[in-house]
Amino acid sequence: MNAELLTIGTEILLGDILNTNVQFLSKELAEIGISVYHHTAVGDNPERIEAAYKLAFERSDIVITTGGLGPTDDDITKEIAAKYFNKDLVIHEESFKKIKELYRNYSMTLTKGTEKEASVLAGSKTLFNKAGLAPGCIVEENGKILIMLPGPPKEAIPMYLNDVKPYLLSKSNYIYKSKTVRISGIGEAEAENMIKDLIASQSNPSIAPYAKQSEMVFRITAKAENSEEADTIIKPTLEEMYKRFGENIYGEDDTTLEECVITLLKEKGLKLACAESCTGGMVCSTLVNHPSASEAFVEGLVTYSNDAKINRLGVKKETLDTYGAVSAEVAAEMAEGVARTSGTHIGISTTGIAGPKNENTDKPVGLVYIGIYINGETKVKKFNLIGNRERIRISATTRLLDALRRELLRW
Repeated sequence: MNAELLTIGTEILLGDILNTNVQFLSKELAEIGISVYHHTAVGDNPERIEAAYKLAFERSDIVITTGGLGPTDDDITKEIAAKYFNKDLVIHEESFKKIKELYRNYSMTLTKGTEKEASVLAGSKTLFNKAGLAPGCIVEENGKILIMLPGPPKEAIPMYLNDVKPYLLSKSNYIYKSKTVRISGIGEAEAENMIKDLIASQSNPSIAPYAKQSEMVFRITAKAENSEEADTIIKPTLEEMYKRFGENIYGEDDTTLEECVITLLKEKGLKLACAESCTGGMVCSTLVNHPSASEAFVEGLVTYSNDAKINRLGVKKETLDTYGAVSAEVAAEMAEGVARTSGTHIGISTTGIAGPKNENTDKPVGLVYIGIYINGETKVKKFNLIGNRERIRISATTRLLDALRRELLRW
């Protein structure tokens, strides 16, 4: 089966709202073996919505809509669907009861829109909205399936997970199970080239590459009759990927780079401190995303100015004068200084030019040095990163954490 995601709402087209529903649903559908070939967004216009329905059903087995189920005049997703399928709209009593109770509790006056919000297509499977008011519904007609979900993600996501996903899985005699492999330190083209023969010969399991900022993700998906059989199908491909990528793989599934680093620090009984310049606290912020970071991460300093580097970290003025703040020498002294002043086994540092171009130096935007000090030994790496200011900061953060991970693996 294949699906099309149809987002309804002028606010999406204007860019006022980020369409996170599409991202979530696309990933979810891929994991259960349903291909998504088209994403469509359409404003709150009857003619354009009806045309979007017509086109979507001409080319897709399943159409999933989000948005336009509310009480206002421009919420017309259900009305146009009813017209398209030549069905009546009927009130879903359980949803209507919930709406009336809410209005009563807030001393609000019921309007015609409240009945409209509680309506669904006659003969459809109703999806009660536990997180909101407007119900969703599922319509099966002439071999096609229409699934209507509310627009707010806090309502659409639980409705999909609790009701829609089990419904879609019931349509197949097979299950689809995925294993995600996360890779850092090598580029997209190089990573794909390392397993291009596996990708070219894939059948079951399939391998799907996804390039994300500063990392590469491969999803291995197996089609099987049960979970155990799926694991058996996935295992040889997973083992082959570990054989080829080695320590470039930092984790699987939802593992994060910061989780990997904190786990290694805890396992080895090491404490970490961080000094940042160009990343402006992003390294520290990323590390503390992991809930047990406090067991290994002691202190973080943003030493943005030269004076801060001298006064807080003990970087020598002569080093700054001779080599400049963006240099391997300063990165090394920053890492050593933060470890010394914090009393930790490890000190890490970043210094660079995230942009825009600094007229006081001929060093290019994107030049970044990272420093890693571990019990008396200091290593510095140089990178020439590309992108805007935010992208360079994110890339520098990822490069530093990945370099630290690799050092900890060898420790």
